[in-house]
Amino acid sequence: MNNGAGRRINGGAEEDDDEDDVNGDLDAWERTYTDERSWESLQEDESGMLRPIDNQALYHSQYRRRLRSLSSTAARIQKGLIRYLYIVIDLSRAASEMDFRPSRIAVIAKHVETFIREFFYQNPLSQVGIVTIKDGVAHCLTDIGGSPESHINALMKKLECSGDSSLQNALDLVDGYLNQIPSYGHREVLILYSALSTCDPGDIMDTIQKCRKSKIRCSVIGLAAEMFICKHLCQETGGTYSVALDESHFKELILEHAPPPPAIAEFAVANLIKMGFPQRAAEGSISICSCHKEAKVGAGYTCPRCKARACELPTECCVCGLTLVSSPHLARSYHHLFPIAPFDEVTSSHLNNPNCKLQRNCFGCQQSLLDPELSFLMLAGFWSQETNPGLPLCARSANGTSAWIVTFTFMRVCTIVPVVTA
Repeated sequence: MNNGAGRRINGGAEEDDDEDDVNGDLDAWERTYTDERSWESLQEDESGMLRPIDNQALYHSQYRRRLRSLSSTAARIQKGLIRYLYIVIDLSRAASEMDFRPSRIAVIAKHVETFIREFFYQNPLSQVGIVTIKDGVAHCLTDIGGSPESHINALMKKLECSGDSSLQNALDLVDGYLNQIPSYGHREVLILYSALSTCDPGDIMDTIQKCRKSKIRCSVIGLAAEMFICKHLCQETGGTYSVALDESHFKELILEHAPPPPAIAEFAVANLIKMGFPQRAAEGSISICSCHKEAKVGAGYTCPRCKARACELPTECCVCGLTLVSSPHLARSYHHLFPIAPFDEVTSSHLNNPNCKLQRNCFGCQQSLLDPELSFLMLAGFWSQETNPGLPLCARSANGTSAWIVTFTFMRVCTIVPVVTA
């Protein structure tokens, strides 16, 4: 019996060795699929799309990110309402490495798209531009503007990687563009760096000091190992430096730059900004677009000062220089600067404590908070903090004609507001 057991143990060990040999021939991203069997964690929803079975990890990561952003607002820290951000993407040969699946540049392009959309959602009055580094030269891929689709479309067409990377050339190019920004704008640079070296034509230390004098906050997310020059750049300009461990970590790091960061103390000066609220032109109108310098048919926006046409908002009038925005942009900007306070999670054991003075029943529906059917409370907290902070989620049908929306307060008390549905 013992010999047979020993042979079975040895046989199992040999099988494990064979599996290790097979996995050793695979790339890192292939081993991830082999080990985790990620296809088993998907399910098909009612619309035919594949969704993860358990989204708790996603909700908790979003909630942690929200708490980190709220921690910086608790002490009345001044933040930038109007941001001008340049995203510098390293397209050197190092970006074609396959340690991220399927490649670094594919992961960067995927999450830059997500970041741009999230950035404009949280900063509707801000503008973004994209700069790429390839063959030791920095190129301006898109001028700074407020259209997420134009930036994303331009990026997806220019993903070829070649040559070396030059950090100094990118900083010089961005510094020239951001120096034209008005004093009330917060100037920022986010560098997504894949290389382990930089091929510069001059002294990069002088360029870093020039960026510091220009009040440009530079942040770097590395996809390889930590570099001293990147860390020094972030320390001198007041930015942040981090290195991504994997794709999920990279996504978390890049999304941390979507909320407005605290303003640098020596540059935090209050300004009065003159803005215009343009009217939307009729659908069939024909006019000359001031930003594209050509005649366009369709809806646009008319500057209230000089009557020039602009294609999108927010923007700056190319004729008179007036900042053009809409009232929803201002409302959303104010809302993200003063977000909802995080909910306090109360465990069921704490509610069962006879000495607990917290309310045990819902204020609106009068049901017990210990009811398993009310397990949506924490999910409602996630949803209200991330998706629609003005209206937390809890829908209940009533006679098939209306839905009940439960609005949570900071003490986990809820009130019911009827919303008529079709």
